[in-house]
Parts: sequence; structure tokens; C-alpha cells
Amino acid sequence: MQSHPVELLRELVSIDSVNPDLVPGAQGEGEIARFAEGWLRERELEVHVEDSGRPGRPNVVAVARGSGGGRSLMLNSHMDTVGVAGMHDPFRPVERGGRLFGRGAMDTKAALAAFMSVAVDAQALGLRGDVILTAVVDEEYASAGTDAVVKKWKADAAIVGEPTGLEIVTAHKGFAWFEIETRGAAAHGSRPDIGVDAISKMGKVLVEIEEAAARLMKSRPHRILGPGSMHASLIQGGQELSSYPALCRLGIERRTLPGEKLDDIEAELRGILLRIGKTDPAFSATLRRVFTRDPLEVPWGELVVETLKKAVVSVTGTAAILSGMGGWMDSALLSAAGIPAVIFGPRGEGLHGETEWVDLDSLEACRSVTLAAVTDFCA
Repeated sequence: MQSHPVELLRELVSIDSVNPDLVPGAQGEGEIARFAEGWLRERELEVHVEDSGRPGRPNVVAVARGSGGGRSLMLNSHMDTVGVAGMHDPFRPVERGGRLFGRGAMDTKAALAAFMSVAVDAQALGLRGDVILTAVVDEEYASAGTDAVVKKWKADAAIVGEPTGLEIVTAHKGFAWFEIETRGAAAHGSRPDIGVDAISKMGKVLVEIEEAAARLMKSRPHRILGPGSMHASLIQGGQELSSYPALCRLGIERRTLPGEKLDDIEAELRGILLRIGKTDPAFSATLRRVFTRDPLEVPWGELVVETLKKAVVSVTGTAAILSGMGGWMDSALLSAAGIPAVIFGPRGEGLHGETEWVDLDSLEACRSVTLAAVTDFCA
């Protein structure tokens, strides 16, 4: 009872699975999880519906059991999408010019459709190793789904489905979010003798952040990912026009590279605050590390990389391209849990945009390459 991946993709795109942590009140992954569970059970895979830590939003794990003694491979893809503001009829899949349009078509229901199809085929191949499909929730927000998966499931390697244009992504950046607060002294606007402007004090921090960001752009780049980066993201302060603000809060994002240490990054930011304080006795500020995710770098000689390279050549007749991506993905969580993970998926455009599409020929190629890699790795 197999299904063509394009037909499956149409069904997946037609299901609203906008992440409610991004868009309050949104549908979430409950309906698409039920669909995936039923589709996989009908095709006689071993299916587990598991708590992700997000009520009503379960992970779906399907296993094509091998006969034993072979390597296991995890195929990981997320079911949630970002919001649909500005889109017309986002859950009606439209096929035009060899492309399928709709929210999630590229990010990343195409890879999910390919992986679901591959998992079904894998159980008929007589493999020794297990193929483990993990359809996860919440990748677009806090990755609760893959966080839950790595606590229960193990594999010898993983392929994470994202739109890579059929390139094999072996590295991506991480990120660290920091919050700085500058403190002033609240006073009526007519009392400059006692008021201290916390927003003006933050201006000095912003100048330093801009200079540090410029230095980063000129620093030694990673061989695939380029340089790290930093920017001011959010700022808040003051209560009304007639008062000196007592507090100003700044959110900063630092995109990190493999090998960088978070403690060193935090020390650099603390150094900025110390320098300002030495030249301005009225300057008072605190720094807090809010949330971090590690970068990824999988060695090119890792077996899953070599296996995918061979599969790309055998299916497409062209040499595999190894590359990196700036955005963070669940692959870093898998690798940190001891499951070497690479990223692979079809071509498309419109990531988080108002017009999103996936190239259907590349979807077919993604499925064929993944199946070839599964057949080799789990033999």
C-alpha cells in the first residue's frame, strides 16, 4: 500500500499545522500527527505516538524493523510550520510548472513525504538494520519534539529533512540569545538634576555591539559557514514622554560557529559593559544569557556522509555537493545525543515567506537518494 510522495505531499500541505507557540491559537500538529499515524499504520509499520511535552501535539515515530545485526538510520523531519500571514489559501496545494505551492511545501513537508515513503519501502528490502522515522513537532520554535526523541530513541546516524537543494549539509550555525538591562533613575522630565536616562545609557551599548558585529564580519571565517555574527534584536524602555526612564532592556542574538565557546562570547559582552562603566560612573548594567543552541559540524569522513554522497551520485549521476547553512536545525540535538546527523532535502523557495513552493522533480530525487542511502547504510 505504497504512496507516491507527491500525492502524499499534497495531503500533508492541506493540513494546517501552524505552530501555536509562534502564532497563539494556531492549529498545531495534532491533526497532521493523526494523519501520519494512520497513513503509516495502514502500511504496516511499527508506529508509536509519543508525548513531546506539548499537550495535544505528539511526535509520531515509525520503525521499519530490520532482521538484526545491521546499522540503524533515523530519518527526522518536522510537522509544524510557521504562520500564514499574507498568504492566499495557504493550505490548498497548487501544482504549477513542476512546483507545488502551499505553506510547508518546502519547509518541510516535502522531506517528510519523502521520508515517510522511504520508511514504507524500507520494510520490504530485507535490511538488517532498523529505519526509524521521527515526525516531530515544534522545530520552528523550541524543538521540543526532537528533544523528546533523543531521550528515548537511538540510531547509528540520522538524516534530517530540510530544503537543501539536494546538497548534503554537514554544518550549520548555532545561536545564543542575551539580554542586557541598563538602569537609570526615574524622575520627572523637569528634573535632570536627579534623573538618569537608562535609554541613553543603552545607546552606548548599541554602539559597542555594532562595532563588535563589524569585527566579527572581518574575522576568520569557518570553511563552510563564513563568519559569526551579532545584532541587536529587541529593545524596550521608558514609560511616558514626561519621565526619565529607569530601565532599558536590549535583546541580542549572536550566531555561533563550531568551536566557539559560549563562555568566551559572554565574557566579551561583559567586557563591553565594564569598558563603558570605566568611562561613565553613572552607567549601571546587567547581562543575562537567555537561550542557546549549539552549532553543528559533522566530519566529512563520517559514514552517513559518505553513504549519502554515493547515493547522490548513483541517483543523479552528478557529484555530491557538501555545504553548510546559517540557520539552526534539529540536527544539532541529534549529534549532541551521539547520533551523527546530516541535513538533506529537495529544492524550493519561499522559506517563511508569503509564496512557498517545492520543486517536484527534486522531491522525487530526494526520495530516491534517501532510499539508496538507507539501503546501503542499513544493509
